[in-house]
Amino acid sequence: MSPDDAPAIAAAAIAGWAAEPNAPRPLVVGLCGAQGSGKSTLAAALADRLNVAGYRTAILALDDLYLPAANRVALAGAVHPLLRVRGVPGTHDPELGLALLSRLGEAGPVALPRFDKATDDRAAPATVEGPFDVILFEGWCVGAAPQAADDLARPVNALEADADVGGVWRRHVNAALAGPYRALFGRIDRLILLAAPGFDVVHRWRLQQEEELRARRPEGAGLMDAAAVAAFVQHYERLTRHILAEMPGRADLTLHLDPDRRVIRADSKDISR
Repeated sequence: MSPDDAPAIAAAAIAGWAAEPNAPRPLVVGLCGAQGSGKSTLAAALADRLNVAGYRTAILALDDLYLPAANRVALAGAVHPLLRVRGVPGTHDPELGLALLSRLGEAGPVALPRFDKATDDRAAPATVEGPFDVILFEGWCVGAAPQAADDLARPVNALEADADVGGVWRRHVNAALAGPYRALFGRIDRLILLAAPGFDVVHRWRLQQEEELRARRPEGAGLMDAAAVAAFVQHYERLTRHILAEMPGRADLTLHLDPDRRVIRADSKDISR
């Protein structure tokens, strides 16, 4: 299979779910995948296909729910310095996400937040007109479940060993997943996972993303070189590994990717390819 197979497989699944007699409106479809796995590209392709099929479709990105830089600075001072870095649960606004999921199902204009990764801060919102039949809620940890407390004891990388010696940061992240993020992810009706072949490929994928950002915004602040990306992805390692181990067993559709993002297998609760 190729990357082009993912939209066809996922769109067929979503159309089937949306056509079920008791399907909710809007149908909220979670789209989870590691950094650089192609979530945003897939979401855009799915929206195009679903709109053509007659399902008005909106995209809500978890990344666009990041707290402003000033809020993360305050959080870093109050809880742990690592919370200055965007990404992990605890650095988003889950209440805003819940409100948006509700508003997108209603008639009228909805202001969707936007986050500019090049400046590491919020940008001007985009306005869309509801109601929508399908909402694609995409993000690297969308639908993630908290870890067991005992699993937090041992650091998974140098970042945790050196900068989170007492485990305050990772416990805060886990508590966020068990608290406000549980409510947000509880709004998901169906869950799709883009399963990377392992965490080791995430650095290369994320570096490719950074190079694409640099091509679009060569003057942008906050762009990272290879060493900075290697350090940055360590913030995501624990939860990414947990998702890859735990989520395939409960996702409605899992698209298994090879290192070049080709779909090599599709597993669903109905069929496997």
